[in-house]
Amino acid sequence: MKKKLLVFPCGSEVALEIHRSLRFSAHFELVGASSVDDHGKFVFEKYIGGIPFHNHPDFISVVKGIVQREQVDAIFPAMDAVATTLKSNESTLGCVVIGSGADTTAVCSSKSATYSRLSDCIPCPAWANELSRVEQYPVFIKPDEGYGSRNVGIANSRESAEKFLQDHPGTSFVFCEYLPGEEFTVDCFSSSKGELLFHGARKRARVSNGISVNTVESSKHKEAIYKAAMAINDRLQPRGAWFFQMKENKDGDPVLLEVAARLGGSSSYFRAKGVNFALLSAFDAFDISVKVEPNTYDVELDRALGSRYRIDLTYDTVFIDFDDCLLLDNKVNTELVKYIFQARNQGVAVVLITRHEKDIFQTLKEYRLEGMFDQVIHIKDKRPKSEFITKKHSIFIDDSFAERAEVKRTHGIPVFSPDMVEMLMISEG
Repeated sequence: MKKKLLVFPCGSEVALEIHRSLRFSAHFELVGASSVDDHGKFVFEKYIGGIPFHNHPDFISVVKGIVQREQVDAIFPAMDAVATTLKSNESTLGCVVIGSGADTTAVCSSKSATYSRLSDCIPCPAWANELSRVEQYPVFIKPDEGYGSRNVGIANSRESAEKFLQDHPGTSFVFCEYLPGEEFTVDCFSSSKGELLFHGARKRARVSNGISVNTVESSKHKEAIYKAAMAINDRLQPRGAWFFQMKENKDGDPVLLEVAARLGGSSSYFRAKGVNFALLSAFDAFDISVKVEPNTYDVELDRALGSRYRIDLTYDTVFIDFDDCLLLDNKVNTELVKYIFQARNQGVAVVLITRHEKDIFQTLKEYRLEGMFDQVIHIKDKRPKSEFITKKHSIFIDDSFAERAEVKRTHGIPVFSPDMVEMLMISEG
């Protein structure tokens, strides 16, 4: 029987990577939950909204109720502060909370606590938690608790630092040595026995909103990064997936930026090489021994903003054209094939309707498409396609505007061109 995992908050980049990593697993079933309806609502097949924020007095009791009602086996935190709250209340929740222990998550959630804990074993930037203690400019200002590039700035003088603080009241900041060099993220996995089973460094070539959107593996500073990974593993004793970031100082040496007790949003880079951090973490949380054996080919990860759609549409039959629709430039439209099997999984009848000049059944056989359809309608005269559409709750997919317009006028059913098929797809993360 599959273990049921509650992912919270399920709309974060981390949660979406957890979904992509586990959606095809035969061992785990996912339930998404969020405080605010966001992209997770479109991605997770089972979704629970309206959860209090993690710092709300009712948060733990509400989550505990969900754990009991949904028979949740484990919670997968997808945000730093949430991980700290959940881990601190793990015994109350009555289920496993995947990830590092409460002390580790608490240290990692604070830059000042991280630097204080690690400065004697890893190169850390010169830093201060009060502006009056800053001795040299420029200085990089960032929230003591937070992630990404939110509410950060560079101050070249005491006056500009004071102005920054005035513009960001109510937040506790750390003031760090400015690091001008290249930045690296090191994705890691540690077992329940405290073994560092994997670490891999990647260069953050392009960053958007604090997330690496273009990244490649890097062997630069290999020895220094390995020593840092081992030191963090020994000192903080993380469990499951975690990562840290380093950046070169003015002398070109790597210096610690932060440590996070969770998988990174772009750790899918190493999943492309066979290292599935979410799956490894889930297995490890249930004390199942794992091994890490990545592939050795090169990978470049590039990410962009994507879209998911939810259409208020109910239908029991889809009619699909063949030429220039399912078959385009003598190649099968794989996106449409994917949709066809989605429709079949949903119990929707799939009908091929075509004016193909050759023997359609021979062509389907040639392109390995035979047997995909509940019915094949081969029109060999000039009768309109609408004449063959007899199902009331149908939709029609065709590359021809004239064909679509005629069907829509006759039956009033929704019609789609091939580029619109993505709007019909169920979100998969």
